[in-house]
Amino acid sequence: MTLDLSKLQGLKTPVYVYDRALLEATLQEIKSCIEGKPVMVHYAVKANCNPEIMKMIAGAGFGADCVSGGEIKAAVAAGFAPESICYAGVGKTDDEILTGVKAGIGFFNVESIEELEILNAVAKEEGAVINVALRVNPNIDAHTHHYITTGLEENKFGIDLRLLDKAIKTVASMSNLELCGLHFHIGSQITVMDPFVLLCEKINGLIEHYRKQGVEFKVIDVGGGLGIDYDNPDANPIPPFKAYFDTLLSHLHLGEGQTLHCELGRSIVGQCGSLLSKVTFVKEGIGKKFVILDAGMNDLMRPALYGAHHNIENLSAAARQGDEVEVYDVVGPICESSDIFGKEERLPATRRGDLIALRSAGAYGESMASTYNMRPLPASILL
Repeated sequence: MTLDLSKLQGLKTPVYVYDRALLEATLQEIKSCIEGKPVMVHYAVKANCNPEIMKMIAGAGFGADCVSGGEIKAAVAAGFAPESICYAGVGKTDDEILTGVKAGIGFFNVESIEELEILNAVAKEEGAVINVALRVNPNIDAHTHHYITTGLEENKFGIDLRLLDKAIKTVASMSNLELCGLHFHIGSQITVMDPFVLLCEKINGLIEHYRKQGVEFKVIDVGGGLGIDYDNPDANPIPPFKAYFDTLLSHLHLGEGQTLHCELGRSIVGQCGSLLSKVTFVKEGIGKKFVILDAGMNDLMRPALYGAHHNIENLSAAARQGDEVEVYDVVGPICESSDIFGKEERLPATRRGDLIALRSAGAYGESMASTYNMRPLPASILL
């Protein structure tokens, strides 16, 4: 994503800026990788629920992966076909379940035996039969941040493998549930293929085990998790989708009538967005300089929540050229010590009013923004 300062002058900050062309190119790359193959991609709405972005993704023919009733409503409003929507979450309320049933979504990803009982009761009241995929906890370490690792035994997500037999028998005993598949998700921001290979091997064993018992799964949902290059966004604006899909399709032993489902979020929208902010002050400390922005952790939560790092660029200084490089801590205005975007950042000499870009912020940026400290939500624009 090339940020043209001339197109950005006059924007009120903080503001999320999205590159329409890059998003379109990303969607096209995914489509080219799965064309003619038994693959269905569901966009993980939680990554970015900006309505205009969702409309573009729905228009490309993708499905939606939702984790709340609100996301289901937003997905339908954006144009996603209800039958292309899957719904996961460990704590679905009765009202949220009812939202999914009434919308006619494709399937529920179920995370506990207790949830099966509630789903069946709600479906019975509505006179409906709903499709369910059982979310299995495969106990695979995705080697990512512990806050976004979801496939280990101690995580709250999914059904333990030792309880899977019981869950399958429970579905079979219920008149308003139809078992359609298995669902997995081992974590996020995975940048090597090895964890996906391990997942495929675990899935193959389960498919074969249950096939011998006469149980077939039409849907094999491997979740999401493919990461992006936060360090070099311009060098790698589009993630390695070919390697990702080739890995899954070459290692999974899909049978007749089985479809691979993926839930990609960050990898679709992460690189197309930047958070723009202006410098409020350049503060001289004792042995340290601070660049204080008008954007804070309420606008972009990832650095404070995960210790994540986004490339920080001074667009105004780049236009000036020739400024000497200096070292700064780049911080926000929030009354929290964790409101830090970067420590010891090497930037061209920075001045009050300079326009700063926090790159690779298209995923889990705008969608996680809050009004903490009574600050307004950041605006957004699609260029």
